[in-house]
Amino acid sequence: MIEAVLLRNVGIPDSQQLSVYEAVGGYTALAKVLKEYPPEEVIEIVKDSGLRGRGGAGFPTGVKWSFVPKGGETPKYLCCNADEGEPGTFKDRIIMEEDPHLLIEGMAICAHAIGAETAYVYVRGEYVKAIRTLQAAISEAQEKGYLGHRIMGSDFSFDVHIHEGAGAYICGEETAMLESLQGRRAQPKLKPPFPAVAGLYDSPTVINNVETLACLPAIVERGAHWFHGIGPEKSPGPKLYCLSGHLRKPGLYELPMGIPLRELIEEYGGGPPKGRRIKAVIPGGVSAPLIPECGLDVGMDFDSLAAAGSMLGSAGVIAIDDSTCIVKVATRIIEFFHHESCGKCTPCREGLDWVVKILRRIEAGEGAPNDLDQLEGLCNGIFGNTFCALGDGAAMGLRASLEHFRDEFVAHIDEGRCPFH
Repeated sequence: MIEAVLLRNVGIPDSQQLSVYEAVGGYTALAKVLKEYPPEEVIEIVKDSGLRGRGGAGFPTGVKWSFVPKGGETPKYLCCNADEGEPGTFKDRIIMEEDPHLLIEGMAICAHAIGAETAYVYVRGEYVKAIRTLQAAISEAQEKGYLGHRIMGSDFSFDVHIHEGAGAYICGEETAMLESLQGRRAQPKLKPPFPAVAGLYDSPTVINNVETLACLPAIVERGAHWFHGIGPEKSPGPKLYCLSGHLRKPGLYELPMGIPLRELIEEYGGGPPKGRRIKAVIPGGVSAPLIPECGLDVGMDFDSLAAAGSMLGSAGVIAIDDSTCIVKVATRIIEFFHHESCGKCTPCREGLDWVVKILRRIEAGEGAPNDLDQLEGLCNGIFGNTFCALGDGAAMGLRASLEHFRDEFVAHIDEGRCPFH
């Protein structure tokens, strides 16, 4: 267990209020930045910390900021991705509901570094409590002078606005989110150009996840070296893990990046219910390929999971015990992606439709001997052929299910029924 950094204020009475946040040192990092560090130095500090984006892609945060063109008359924007539509993920919601000023301070530090005066928090509309709490915190920060014109007597001015989404999973993809912010249909765009050069209103735009931005005050307060000393060399820092599924102690845990998945499941999650054993674990939300029980001795960081054939994603860890049918799990996941596909790309739109039909047929005991070959062929047609990673995530997940639990698919086809019923 490490000292709480991202969750340090969660559980304190009235932690959402500005006075409480100030009492535990809130906004001192912003004051330090505005007084001591020019924008270029803040970017270097974040680069030195090794902070990688916590939204799923794991791209180095400071490097992303450095892509924003310096100077010029075109306004620059910051967009906070708080859509959090990945099933099994609830870390950003806790930050917004319990410690909203931590996010606001992190956004202000980022905005100072990239030269933005306006930011938007794109929040999924179902997060009613988070939206209300964050709006109240924004109002408090404006009244106290932490947001608005010439913050803390500096030349830095910055405003934050909330934009409520309508519950579309695709809006978690950065270019689709920018389209939605501009009142257009939420569909991903081909890159390049990347948002850092031509994003919101065709202006330079940085898009960071809630958890990513929440790391910034601690990095400024305690230094890049301190942050880099937590966890693996290439994926440092504290990390929020969302534990759900067949576990005795589900919940949100803050632990070092790189903690072994088995330790996370057995020690912190309490293991499976009595009399059951873990069959597989989805380590990063349902777009991350599942890992069978024999592969749980893997570090929960970007590089280790990628080497194991999965990904950290949103760190939405979903445990699956031995009472569960993997065919059913795969079918429900693909049904979700099929429903949430924006329909722009033919491989995703049409391919997932056929995958759902085949999986439903197999699950119903009406599968044909060549169905598994067809599923693999469809995955090959989808993967790498779409504008965004939605199709890739669906194909990767199904491939892993077929690879590790092919016998269950075969049993459904050969026996004409689900062996788990």
